[in-house]
Amino acid sequence: MNPALPTTHQALTVPEVMSALRLSRFKVYDLIRSKQLPSFTIGRSRRIPADALHTFMQEQLGEAA
Repeated sequence: MNPALPTTHQALTVPEVMSALRLSRFKVYDLIRSKQLPSFTIGRSRRIPADALHTFMQEQLGEAA
């Protein structure tokens, strides 16, 4: 398991997603804007549900097969 992805967190920060997917901040926000990666905002903090990240990765694996 990737140590950059906290397994106990229900919602991840953008930097955590960046680290888990090894993508730039711009690309993560691009995925959010295009609705490929669901997220929500609390105040000024953007969070990505851990389940949404796992689903996104599974979908990417399915498309690659």
